[in-house]
Amino acid sequence: MVDKETRREIFVGVGSVGLFVALLVWVGTTYGNGGLTQTGALAVVAVIVFFVLLMTGVGYWMAQQH
Repeated sequence: MVDKETRREIFVGVGSVGLFVALLVWVGTTYGNGGLTQTGALAVVAVIVFFVLLMTGVGYWMAQQH
């Protein structure tokens, strides 16, 4: 059986990746008209930077929980 702490880590990880994918889909539908515009490309870079910072924060938070 999976303990409570492991389930929380799985949920937070899957939720963070789900948010990343949702943001990428949003950028694609907002800025992609047959191809990604320059503004859309910058938005993709911003989403990637946000995801890296988010995962850094999540990792730090999870490390403090132990």
